Amino acid sequence: MWLCTQHGFYSIVRKADGAFHVRARRRQDLVNLRDLVFGRGYRRALRWTIHRTQPADYRWRIIVHEADRAVIFAVLGSAIDYTNFKARIHARPDQREKAHAYGCLWAELHHLQEEGA
Repeated sequence: MWLCTQHGFYSIVRKADGAFHVRARRRQDLVNLRDLVFGRGYRRALRWTIHRTQPADYRWRIIVHEADRAVIFAVLGSAIDYTNFKARIHARPDQREKAHAYGCLWAELHHLQEEGA
């Protein structure tokens, strides 16, 4: 699953051992996630280690279990406090560099939009 959020871009996959890898292209995105979850009272987030993996298509990752994954989704969902996602990305200095990529993704998916029912 890809998650484009105001805190970072994440790819989350489930591995064979049942662990979830929360992957990112930028280390800072995982720092943002860990800080956000910790700041919402989930103390266990401080134990999440950010791993550097090379070679890999996502250089940075944290490995969590199902309970942690559920908390990540809940916290990211409750952190939505904007009316326009693209405007929020432009407004955040640590995310602004993703604005063009998100705009391209938006445009490509817009082309797939169906008319009618």
